[in-house]
Amino acid sequence: MTESATPESVVIVGAGQAGGETAAELRRQGYTGRITIVGEEPHVPYKRPPLSKTYLSGAATKESLYVLSAAAMEKATIEFIGGVRAIAIDRAGKTLTLSDGRKLPYGKLMLATGGRPRLLTIPGADLPNIHVVRGIADVDAIREQFVAGKRLVIVGGGYIGLEVAAVATKAGLKVTVLESMPRVLQRVTAPEMSAFYEKVHREAGVDVRTGVQLAGFEQQGDAIHVKLVGGDVEGDLVIVGIGLIANTELAADAGLEVDNGIVVDEFTRTADPDIHAAGDCTVHPSEFLGRRVRLESVQNAMEQGRAGASNMLGKATKYTNVPWFWSDQYDLKLQMVGMSTGYDQVVLRGDPAKRSFGAFYLKDGHLIAVDTVSRPQEFMLAKKMVALKVKVDPAKLADETIPMKDLVPAA
Repeated sequence: MTESATPESVVIVGAGQAGGETAAELRRQGYTGRITIVGEEPHVPYKRPPLSKTYLSGAATKESLYVLSAAAMEKATIEFIGGVRAIAIDRAGKTLTLSDGRKLPYGKLMLATGGRPRLLTIPGADLPNIHVVRGIADVDAIREQFVAGKRLVIVGGGYIGLEVAAVATKAGLKVTVLESMPRVLQRVTAPEMSAFYEKVHREAGVDVRTGVQLAGFEQQGDAIHVKLVGGDVEGDLVIVGIGLIANTELAADAGLEVDNGIVVDEFTRTADPDIHAAGDCTVHPSEFLGRRVRLESVQNAMEQGRAGASNMLGKATKYTNVPWFWSDQYDLKLQMVGMSTGYDQVVLRGDPAKRSFGAFYLKDGHLIAVDTVSRPQEFMLAKKMVALKVKVDPAKLADETIPMKDLVPAA
């Protein structure tokens, strides 16, 4: 990798976790040039994972979400331009055009544009009281309607949908989850883990319906009539959580390669060596998976942003981390490492009935992914084992009398 001299200025598009981490890391590494962060929202860079959990419940304040507070940015001389969109990149002139007409020159440009919620395209999907969970404003609007006894319909049984269901149930709302696939969390975990979480939510009072097909929405007074094929549901509000679309338009319009995300190399560079990208918006090569992948996780946003900062300063830093994720629902912490796609055997360690266990995914006898429920110590060991793709005896893995540390190969 060959980089030019230290840039006079760095412009970061996107005020989320990746953008904030990039700016902070540049200063941590001693960069003294101008740093400008451009964000579509008026808020300084903030963390999104708490939105569907502690911020929605009211346990977290808006200020606690900030990756970089206004005071911290002022101290670090990081300029923030909020409430505007970046609309065009002039690669030859090395300038970024904003929606208010301003043009920002850059030495290096970081695209941390994140993603936007995938929307439903069925009749009535644009009615009032049908919400998504992506930004602070979204959750502020939802919180106004989070009143005990209200009927909440959640479309989507993935992380966001189930996290919101847990918060809403604890707040006293009557919750229905509608999932089009045969089971919740189907895209990310094994049937055993899906069955566990379906049971947990149903025992908490959530009406979990899988394999359903939505036909549309109708406003009936203050209520929303959710039309299903084969049966309907009434709700006072609806939250849709059916996935994320990477924000790639700015990059594509600038002639950069896009393939379900902004394509970058292992050094976070796009095809233009002066333009890097990090976070949910990127597709990057994964040594662990042996293919390109787009990840939606705070871990990826943070670590790729830090790697991008190093690389923009000419310090060759490969981004090679093994993906990991987590989800908080009720008193349970689901932690996941690796990617279970293609597994040929799943081994359970522990008893799901005790609400603390792990699912270990094997392929040709090698460990490729692990999901743990409320087992933080075992998860830390699992991360090491998955990174090494250790070959492990399934019987020993399932035997809780054998400590997990005894299954980790010696260094």
